Amino acid sequence: MSKSDNTPAIEPETGKNEIETIEHKPMESGRAKDKAAELLNSNDRVVVSPEDNKRILRKIDLTILPILLTVYCLQSLDKTTLSYASVFGLVEDANLNPKSDQFSWLGSIVYVAQLVMQPLVALLLVKLPIGKFIGVMVFLWGAILCCMTAATNFGGLMATRFLLGAFEAAVAPAFIAVVQMWYRRSEQTNRNASWYAMLGVVNILGSLLSYGLGHIVSPHLHSYQIIFLFCGLLTVVASVFVYVFMPDSPMEAKFLNHDEKLIAVERLRMNQMGVASRVWKWDHVLEAFLDLKTWFWFSIITAVSIPSGGISTFGPLIIKAFGFSQFATILFNMPFGLVQMFATLGGAWLATRLKKKAPVLILLCIPPIIGIIILMVIGREKKHRAVLLAGYYMTSFYPGISPLIYSWSGQNTGGDTKRKVTTGILFIGASAGNIIGPHLFTPAEAPRYSRGLRANLALFVAIVVLVTLAMAWIKVLNRRHAATRVQIGKAAKVVDLSMETTEQMQDAMETVNTVEGGVGDKAFDDQTDLKNEDFIYLY
Repeated sequence: MSKSDNTPAIEPETGKNEIETIEHKPMESGRAKDKAAELLNSNDRVVVSPEDNKRILRKIDLTILPILLTVYCLQSLDKTTLSYASVFGLVEDANLNPKSDQFSWLGSIVYVAQLVMQPLVALLLVKLPIGKFIGVMVFLWGAILCCMTAATNFGGLMATRFLLGAFEAAVAPAFIAVVQMWYRRSEQTNRNASWYAMLGVVNILGSLLSYGLGHIVSPHLHSYQIIFLFCGLLTVVASVFVYVFMPDSPMEAKFLNHDEKLIAVERLRMNQMGVASRVWKWDHVLEAFLDLKTWFWFSIITAVSIPSGGISTFGPLIIKAFGFSQFATILFNMPFGLVQMFATLGGAWLATRLKKKAPVLILLCIPPIIGIIILMVIGREKKHRAVLLAGYYMTSFYPGISPLIYSWSGQNTGGDTKRKVTTGILFIGASAGNIIGPHLFTPAEAPRYSRGLRANLALFVAIVVLVTLAMAWIKVLNRRHAATRVQIGKAAKVVDLSMETTEQMQDAMETVNTVEGGVGDKAFDDQTDLKNEDFIYLY
């Protein structure tokens, strides 16, 4: 590791590529900056070599990713235990009225709790050490799931499901914050997709687990109660490891020495997003609510969460309506998980390769549109089972959309408080969508579930329109920032090295010369994206 004044940017208008030299300015007294600025309190930049970058990135991946993958897998498993329980007699044993929407409310109440909790979660994610916070939340929701074993009626199930949602509400927003504080923008999409892909793993392992646990015969517990107890205890055990090993930030990571912390932070400079401030700023909150792109993403995530809520709750019942037994239904739900993983990881890989998310989001909407049309027009006779299953599996491309939206939002939002608030707004939309989704389906509409399918079809078409509008608006914002840079004497166009691979970044630095400039000097000032003219928006 060495130090230098140089950081790259490119000004095509001069007829040659040029690096802009940046002076690292001392922290202004009385002004709350990002915590990373305190660590990098020197007069020079830290130059991160490709070798150092790969070494530190590998250490981060080996420490952070296993925790994220495990916790989100458990959260997804715990949340979907309701759908597996429905196959093993929960509706009958808990005396739920099959002609009412009681079962739908059991699916929705988790998201009601998450919606209510999001403002508090946004505040706590800014104020509290994030690693310890996640560990406590994991323990609490695992304990609540264990308590669901004792819930044998609608009231008891509603109460425990509400508490389950309240404590799970922090997990996904916290994970998005973790990825933003540890990874460059070019690395974030694949990392977000990796933990979100655990939804597919759960559909496979959860189906196998439920298949096995469902065969246990107990004189004291129903099959679904055994599923609740097993998954809850597994989560409680995992929470201990999360609390001990999950670091709170790169500046406080015990698995990095001092020089490695400097590299871990410096390599995030061109994100223009900061790392963590631990200071709540009301002007960031106001900007998050007034920012038009916040509401584009809110609308898109709400639109995709409505099908998500309906299909995740009623998916096994939809398959069962094709004429399969309860155990065959569980097994035939497994390929749904494989397609989810393919769509989530494949979509993230393609978006990273193209350095664009909007075209990939539109592409991911096409299979669900086709699949829903198949389910709407094909009859439910046994001879059509294969075609119906194919249509159902095509709808499972939708989970690839959500992590791209969260990454798209996070990569286009600067300022610690604004990022957390924007993420909270998105999760309010996701929660609202998941509340609405199960109510578009009711057991009484089996086997065709026509109302829910029609609504889902319209929503996927709406997503295509909204993504196109969001892309157009982001281009407008980039033109505005370019005009501002010209006014203050900076280059109109700069290279967004945060989206380059290590090799591409090194090649860019080796082929440019040095001129005076100031791109990157606000990276750790905890400024919002709209107020930082160096911020480059991605579409």
